[in-house]
Amino acid sequence: MTKVEIDEGSGFCFGVVKAIKKAEEELSNGRTLYCLGDIVHNGREVERLETIGLVTIDHEEFKKLHDVKVLLRAHGEPPETYEIARKNNIEIIDATCPVVLRLQKRIKQESIENKPEEKSTKEKQIVIYGKNGHAEVLGLVGQTTGEAIVIEHFEEAEKLDFSKDIRLYSQTTKSLDGFKRIVEYIEEHISPEATFEYYDTICRQVANRIPNIRNFAASHDLIFLVSGKKSSNGKVLFNECKNLNPNSYLIESIKEIDLSLCKKAKSIGICGATSTPKWLMEEIYIYIKSQLQTKDINVIY
Repeated sequence: MTKVEIDEGSGFCFGVVKAIKKAEEELSNGRTLYCLGDIVHNGREVERLETIGLVTIDHEEFKKLHDVKVLLRAHGEPPETYEIARKNNIEIIDATCPVVLRLQKRIKQESIENKPEEKSTKEKQIVIYGKNGHAEVLGLVGQTTGEAIVIEHFEEAEKLDFSKDIRLYSQTTKSLDGFKRIVEYIEEHISPEATFEYYDTICRQVANRIPNIRNFAASHDLIFLVSGKKSSNGKVLFNECKNLNPNSYLIESIKEIDLSLCKKAKSIGICGATSTPKWLMEEIYIYIKSQLQTKDINVIY
């Protein structure tokens, strides 16, 4: 008997749930609603919301809009976006994740305190551990008027000026292990005359998925991690699965499933990223069930 299990810990994080709920509430009134960027890094979910009226736009299109409603997704936006909205009479539906919002405020305050009336050699370096170009990171850097230094990979820590004070923050969805490694490196290299403070701003709801997904991947013969190709979190979680279970595959839809693999497995696990809707994982398992015959499958949630 083949067991098929959907990981109960997978699916939208609360920030994404909030953003999608706000979008659905606005769209239920029959009004036009624009979203600045993909509401979530999952093409199927974006398509679903577009079928009920959500219009996805980029920042150039946003600048040309007037007198409309625009939803800001969970990733957050820099101050410039709110300024454009004020000038163009755009009503903002702000779905910025509360965790991201708190982080933005902390970094903005740090940046304000880092601008004394007279320039000082003791000016701090504000450093963000995050993915270059990621929507959340762009919003965080925007709080510092572009002055923050972004470190995406451990090796980039070498470019810091260790003779100056350093304040380290993290994108909320980055690896906790990666953050700790950078902290240790800076502590080893910071000048005795300089100060170093770090703030672990990684979302625990996201970080805790790594140990969970490791256990899940190790408990099955075959793993399908369902995720949009744009999802950074999806890539991180897939790598964790692959490290524990070489028989792991990253898929976006049923079209990418190799049924010959399913027929050889005694246990199949289906999991997803923080941007993966539950309905999509359910669609995957229903497809596998239909192909391997219902009577041969024990579906577990």
